Amino acid sequence: MNSIRMVVNAHSASSIASSGKPFLLYGTAWKKEETARYVAEAIHAGFRFIDTACQPKHYNEAGVGNGWKAAADELGLQRSDLFLQTKYTPYPGQDPNRVPYDHTAPIEEQVKQSLAVSLKNLHTDYLDSLVMHSPLDTVERTMEAWRVMETFVDDGKVHRLGISNCYDYNFYTAIYNQARIKPSVLQNRFYAESNFDTKLRQFCKEKGIWYQSFWTLTGNRQALALPQVKHLAEKKNLTPQTLMYAFMMSLGYATPLDGTTNKAHMLEDVAVMERMQGGEKIFETQDELKEFAAILGMPEL
Repeated sequence: MNSIRMVVNAHSASSIASSGKPFLLYGTAWKKEETARYVAEAIHAGFRFIDTACQPKHYNEAGVGNGWKAAADELGLQRSDLFLQTKYTPYPGQDPNRVPYDHTAPIEEQVKQSLAVSLKNLHTDYLDSLVMHSPLDTVERTMEAWRVMETFVDDGKVHRLGISNCYDYNFYTAIYNQARIKPSVLQNRFYAESNFDTKLRQFCKEKGIWYQSFWTLTGNRQALALPQVKHLAEKKNLTPQTLMYAFMMSLGYATPLDGTTNKAHMLEDVAVMERMQGGEKIFETQDELKEFAAILGMPEL
């Protein structure tokens, strides 16, 4: 029994997060009725960090809850071995026919109702992370919702807070400066059209904020198809896709979302994550990181 528990601890989200080791976050958008199966398969493959949202339009949050519970029961995992992150999605981002809260209620009540639905869907009494899916139309209204989210941390129902789809540096830093409990997550699309969030990523690096990238592969598909990327990946016994994930994790503050539904790709992605968690430096020098950044078109790391 002890040996089984030791294996589980080695792959525990809480120990990975506290040690500062790199990791991938399993993304669950657009998986619909197959969500539970894919989440269970991802956990069996070695994923321990799971991202979802209380947004029926694009996510099956209850499926995520069913999936992690099934996998945990099969593997003997505890709730603390997994990191569950969901999102409060403001009304403009919801399907008006499937809003998981009363959108006519005050913002404070909407946020509270959203959390209650998420806790029920995910079969848990706390969240490791709650992210605002997008800012509201003004800093003032965004802070109105944020103040409610801060009370969840006070009550022990949420451990960390974050924001997604926020590409305006001044807007994000205004929220950061006004917040009593600072955002410790920024989840954004990682691509050239936003200049790869250069200023925001630097801010995240300085403040110890997790920069969670999505669209990491799709938004950089052309660069990953280049011969020099394929050659570099082969040299490191990786694919261009796993090399991209390794690059992001090598930045030291970036945690890429990985939404693959392919079992073989799940295992490949977990393998590179575990190589890095074991201490291997996929990118051996800062110059090598800069060279890869240049291929992507990033102005700086």
